[in-house]
Amino acid sequence: MQLEIISPEKILYSGKAELVTLPGIAGSFTVLENHAPIISVLKQGKVIYRVSNTNNEVEIESGFVEARQNKVSVCVE
Repeated sequence: MQLEIISPEKILYSGKAELVTLPGIAGSFTVLENHAPIISVLKQGKVIYRVSNTNNEVEIESGFVEARQNKVSVCVE
Protein backbone atom coordinates (compact mmCIF):
# COMPACT_ATOMS: atom_id res chain seq x y z
CA MET A 1 0.00 0.00 0.00
CA GLN A 2 1.02 3.62 -0.44
CA LEU A 3 1.85 5.57 2.75
CA GLU A 4 2.32 9.30 3.19
CA ILE A 5 3.23 10.85 6.55
CA ILE A 6 3.23 14.64 6.48
CA SER A 7 3.75 17.41 9.03
CA PRO A 8 3.23 21.15 8.57
CA GLU A 9 6.98 21.49 7.94
CA LYS A 10 7.74 18.61 5.55
CA ILE A 11 6.92 15.18 4.17
CA LEU A 12 8.29 12.67 6.69
CA TYR A 13 7.74 9.61 4.48
CA SER A 14 6.17 8.90 1.12
CA GLY A 15 6.36 5.43 -0.40
CA LYS A 16 5.30 1.82 -0.11
CA ALA A 17 4.63 0.18 3.27
CA GLU A 18 3.64 -3.33 4.32
CA LEU A 19 1.77 -2.16 7.43
CA VAL A 20 1.23 0.93 9.56
CA THR A 21 0.53 0.94 13.31
CA LEU A 22 -1.00 4.15 14.63
CA PRO A 23 -1.75 5.58 18.12
CA GLY A 24 -5.51 6.14 17.85
CA ILE A 25 -7.36 7.95 20.63
CA ALA A 26 -9.26 4.72 21.43
CA GLY A 27 -6.04 2.64 21.29
CA SER A 28 -3.39 1.60 18.80
CA PHE A 29 -4.45 -0.06 15.57
CA THR A 30 -2.76 -1.47 12.50
CA VAL A 31 -3.63 -0.86 8.86
CA LEU A 32 -2.75 -3.60 6.37
CA GLU A 33 -3.18 -3.97 2.60
CA ASN A 34 -6.88 -3.88 1.56
CA HIS A 35 -7.98 -2.42 4.92
CA ALA A 36 -11.55 -1.13 5.14
CA PRO A 37 -11.82 2.65 4.75
CA ILE A 38 -11.17 4.50 8.02
CA ILE A 39 -10.63 8.00 9.35
CA SER A 40 -9.28 8.41 12.89
CA VAL A 41 -7.84 11.02 15.25
CA LEU A 42 -4.36 10.22 16.58
CA LYS A 43 -2.88 10.94 20.00
CA GLN A 44 0.72 11.29 21.17
CA GLY A 45 2.79 8.20 20.44
CA LYS A 46 4.62 6.43 17.64
CA VAL A 47 3.59 5.79 14.06
CA ILE A 48 5.32 2.53 13.13
CA TYR A 49 5.52 1.49 9.48
CA ARG A 50 7.19 -1.52 7.91
CA VAL A 51 9.18 -1.30 4.67
CA SER A 52 11.05 -4.37 3.36
CA ASN A 53 10.57 -6.17 6.71
CA THR A 54 12.17 -3.26 8.60
CA ASN A 55 10.15 -1.25 11.12
CA ASN A 56 10.52 2.54 11.10
CA GLU A 57 9.13 4.94 13.71
CA VAL A 58 7.93 8.54 13.76
CA GLU A 59 7.18 10.16 17.13
CA ILE A 60 4.04 12.34 16.98
CA GLU A 61 2.14 14.72 19.26
CA SER A 62 -1.25 14.38 17.54
CA GLY A 63 -2.83 14.14 14.10
CA PHE A 64 -5.28 12.20 12.00
CA VAL A 65 -5.24 9.40 9.45
CA GLU A 66 -7.32 8.44 6.44
CA ALA A 67 -6.98 5.01 4.85
CA ARG A 68 -8.84 3.97 1.70
CA GLN A 69 -8.11 2.05 -1.49
CA ASN A 70 -4.65 1.00 -0.29
CA LYS A 71 -3.56 4.59 0.35
CA VAL A 72 -2.84 5.74 3.91
CA SER A 73 -2.48 9.48 4.55
CA VAL A 74 -1.22 10.51 7.98
CA CYS A 75 -1.13 14.20 8.97
CA VAL A 76 0.84 14.78 12.17
CA GLU A 77 2.22 17.45 14.49
